[in-house]
Amino acid sequence: MERLTNKEEEIMQVLWELEKAFIKEILADLPQDNHYNTVSTIVRNLADKGVVGYKAFGKTHQYFPLVSKEFYTSEFMNLASERYFDSSYKNMVSFFAKQEKISVSELKEILAIIEKKK
Repeated sequence: MERLTNKEEEIMQVLWELEKAFIKEILADLPQDNHYNTVSTIVRNLADKGVVGYKAFGKTHQYFPLVSKEFYTSEFMNLASERYFDSSYKNMVSFFAKQEKISVSELKEILAIIEKKK
């Protein structure tokens, strides 16, 4: 799957939350500095990429995600792991630990989740 731009991801976050929406509804959930035509173009690009579908109502369209948030997150994290951490989640977690972005208690929670899966 192709990586989405930051703006595309921002719009997908709105669509995942709303589940289906017209451009005006998407625009209402975005920061004020976005313009209708820009959002419309980005959503059409998302449709061209196959991550958004739509239903036509005359000249207007209602858009909905074709890719789940969970699937996209998984693909994005796999790509990040490959590109920046030599496909090692251990390297990824240790990076966040060194950056003090993850606490000892959070690491213990992660270990508990891993132990539960065994």
